[in-house]
Amino acid sequence: MRIDLHAHAFADTIAERAMTGLLAAMPAGYRAEDGRLGTLVAQLADSGFDAAVICSIATKPSQFDAILKWSEQIRNGAFGEAAARFAIPLLSVHPGDPERYKRIEQTARAGYKGIKLHPYYQRFVLDSPEVIDMLDCVRQNGLVVVCHTGFDVAFRHDRICDAARVRRLLDALPDLKFVASHLGGWMDWDEAERLLIGQPIDIEISLSPNYLPPGRLRELLLRHPADRLHFGSDWPWTRHDEQLARLEALQLPADRMQALMGGNAARLLGLSG
Repeated sequence: MRIDLHAHAFADTIAERAMTGLLAAMPAGYRAEDGRLGTLVAQLADSGFDAAVICSIATKPSQFDAILKWSEQIRNGAFGEAAARFAIPLLSVHPGDPERYKRIEQTARAGYKGIKLHPYYQRFVLDSPEVIDMLDCVRQNGLVVVCHTGFDVAFRHDRICDAARVRRLLDALPDLKFVASHLGGWMDWDEAERLLIGQPIDIEISLSPNYLPPGRLRELLLRHPADRLHFGSDWPWTRHDEQLARLEALQLPADRMQALMGGNAARLLGLSG
């Protein structure tokens, strides 16, 4: 299977408005696809992907219900058979939600694979006691966490989810199914290399091929455990065909490439066929 473990998308009717708002916070000239679920599905098919994990983000507690409704519509075919087939939606629980433990249990009961967290957009510190307590509930419910790590282009570079905090979180919850995005820390890859690369920690690689020299990217991908690497695009901020071209140029061993491109994600998410 070929699986994108980290993508974002919006209903076609609201995508233009949503992307306009997101791009307003980005540096001038920052490039993106149109954000439409339909466009994502078409590009997945064109690039030979079987699925993409849709990572919605609850920027405030009240958005849980809207994300749940959107995710149910995807699963139930409201946006078409292709979207239901290609898209695997994650829910998102805001760490400041008074009902966060109930939301986590609801996520598991409804059959979702996990949740997406983004410390900058949700304004929390990854290894704070209250977040560790919340993620212990995630662990107990058998859910996966896909979490932004490192810095973020739209925010001041505060160390709220860097590699050191990832290590402290996973030292506290070693059995948590936690995926560190952006090769362990966007624009903070020296620290990611020092503290995360080579450790038994799940890492997805989104956007790192855009910024790291190919030689260094290849070295990091070869040093990390082959069964802990995942492909992520962070679509709509990059295209699948471009990311594939960058990865194929690295000439990784075939078994490592196969695991990275979806074998590991299929196992993590409990998928088959």
